[in-house]
Amino acid sequence: MENIAPNAPSPENQQRSLQRDDCLRAFRETRDCSMQLAAPLSPEDQTLQSMTDASPTKWHLAHTTWFFETFLLEPHDKSYTAFDPAYRYLFNSYYEAVGERHPRAARGMLSRPGVDEIYAYRRHVDEAVTRFLLTASEADWPAIASIVELGLQHEQQHQELILMDIKHAFSLNPIAPAYDPQTPPPGTSSDLGWVDIPGGLYKVGHEGETFAFDNEGPRHRVWLEPFRLAARLSTNAEYRAFIEDGGYSRPDLWLSDGWAEIQAQDLSAPIYWRQRDGEWVEFTLHAEQPLDPNAPVCNISYYEADAFARWSGKRLPTEAEWEVAFSRASVEPSEGVSLHPTAATGDGLTQAADACWQWTSSAYAAYPGYSPPPGAIGEYNGKFMCSQFVLRGGACITPRGNVRLTTRNFFPPSARWAFSGVRLAEDHA
Repeated sequence: MENIAPNAPSPENQQRSLQRDDCLRAFRETRDCSMQLAAPLSPEDQTLQSMTDASPTKWHLAHTTWFFETFLLEPHDKSYTAFDPAYRYLFNSYYEAVGERHPRAARGMLSRPGVDEIYAYRRHVDEAVTRFLLTASEADWPAIASIVELGLQHEQQHQELILMDIKHAFSLNPIAPAYDPQTPPPGTSSDLGWVDIPGGLYKVGHEGETFAFDNEGPRHRVWLEPFRLAARLSTNAEYRAFIEDGGYSRPDLWLSDGWAEIQAQDLSAPIYWRQRDGEWVEFTLHAEQPLDPNAPVCNISYYEADAFARWSGKRLPTEAEWEVAFSRASVEPSEGVSLHPTAATGDGLTQAADACWQWTSSAYAAYPGYSPPPGAIGEYNGKFMCSQFVLRGGACITPRGNVRLTTRNFFPPSARWAFSGVRLAEDHA
């Protein structure tokens, strides 16, 4: 920082400089990580949009760049010049307050701008952000750092989406291409154990000065009756038994909308399961692999998770039960990100955040006392609090910065391409 502050900083300003350095380092690392995720993909790969809910890789790379341009540079850096004004329309996702946007379902029709142009856009914005962060005033720094941190968390969410979406796209290719040809070894899994949690009045939700998305708070009280939570996620072998017992042909196991969904889509197994010569295989980011019986079942919808729980004689936990249980354990994920969930290891509650997101029976709704932030940023979470269910924990592909005890992921109940699994619960006197 000597070129910014030629005089030796006071202890107070030195601390602020360290915060600025941390912010710059996190920005560079996060932006580099997105490019590393795109590196194995060809330009053709990066243009694919396999369904309305998914987006092309190059769109993710552009949209996360648009976020910094729109919410940091344009309102705060008076010297900034937009890379291309048309990108304001092309790469807005859902921010009505920002203006009109290209239809989500047609993102895969954007052959232009090409990948090289998107990469140039990222370099343009990255250089501008770096210059701005180095020169922003100390008085403005707290507000600026807050926007950068939100932008980095947002980009990490899109890093997970890059992997989710390309997996779905590759799964539709008859040659079953691999994102990563290296095959992970199979694991072993323990018997399904249980952890008892006493009933009582608990506090859940985020509080404090560390980062959290607005939907993670306010912290509030909940009353829980005694319950038990499975020590690990349910496995492929356990889910296969559900299938072999006619799980997809028994309407008594399914919610009405779920039964209508599997009938309309003619579903009979998780989205990435296939049968080859009478044996189950699973499409993964490592291409097709023999189904690992000990790995957690993954990429199932809320409807499938709920039906499996009913078949098991159990239920899905509420999100408050999940949070209370893991507040007594740990949600620390393993180091780094892997591309496929593996079998549980360890004692007590396991697989909190390094295998699959875990469906809960809780509808995605506002906590008591919640109000969205003002302006366009307020559209980030609050506007989606309808017709979705909460998932807790994290997945093997979830960036470590997005893993917190209070993180609330959410998807429609029919969503199957997310890295989502099931942890059973039951009432316990």
